[in-house]
Amino acid sequence: MASVRRPLIYGEVLFDCFEDGDCVLGGAPFNVAWHLQGFGLEPCFVSRIGRDDLGKQVRETMLRWGMDLRFLQEDPQKPTGRVQVALQEGQPSFDILPDQAYDRIDPNGVLAACAGDNFSLMYHGSLIARTDAGWAALEHVKRDLQLPVFMDINLREPWWRMDRVKALLDHSRWLKLNDDELTALAAPSSLQSEGQTDAARRLLTAHGLDFVVVTLGAEGGLLVKEKERWTVPPAPVSRLADTVGAGDGFSAVMVLGLMRDWGLEVTLKRANTFAAALCAQKGATAENPSLYRRFLEAWQ
Repeated sequence: MASVRRPLIYGEVLFDCFEDGDCVLGGAPFNVAWHLQGFGLEPCFVSRIGRDDLGKQVRETMLRWGMDLRFLQEDPQKPTGRVQVALQEGQPSFDILPDQAYDRIDPNGVLAACAGDNFSLMYHGSLIARTDAGWAALEHVKRDLQLPVFMDINLREPWWRMDRVKALLDHSRWLKLNDDELTALAAPSSLQSEGQTDAARRLLTAHGLDFVVVTLGAEGGLLVKEKERWTVPPAPVSRLADTVGAGDGFSAVMVLGLMRDWGLEVTLKRANTFAAALCAQKGATAENPSLYRRFLEAWQ
């Protein structure tokens, strides 16, 4: 296994619980790892679950999907993560519960599990750094492994701080965020005068990033480098179910493209198309290998 370069996906695993009582396994890093497994990359997913029924469900689901459980920790006291999701016209709002098992990842356990593996890059979001313990664990792992970082911002109130987000960006190579998050990180007055491309490029320059990719919802997507930019129009959605996890599918294909050296314009188009396909189903993941096989065949 040491000869295979794999993506290291670090962060929260939790259940999105909808108003109708349905609970769907998710969390942005888990969703990204799930999709990458579907695409055949065998990701190393680092997280922490509770010693409870939901934690058991996480393990069983990962096993069915063929995912590597060596990086999944178990907490004897804290519960497996939960989020209450409310939908209005297909758009989700989130109530993220505090003090969950994923907030207490043990960095020494992570590094012990990583021994002997060969990693290509590290993916993480911003939610995993919402607590002091989560922040310290993430910084410990990054400092030890020294991997290039793909950062996927998820600004969920009240679980983020501007100083920590900027510090995370300083140690990232690639950034993905949505248009609302770009607005939150840019000064509103400068965003109005400059536009999204210039605001994204200011982030890129300020933090030494290789690229910034912005998902624009119904308007498609934007990718900015120092002297280049690409845009994609919205991909058609056959039947809108919800948009939960569409951005995570987008991120997964961006990571896939980096690992497969597709080129940024091609990767942006493919990420946009896959995210649109996820909007036709409820929830953030698909336990259906044919979905991934269909895209891989189209991308040959």
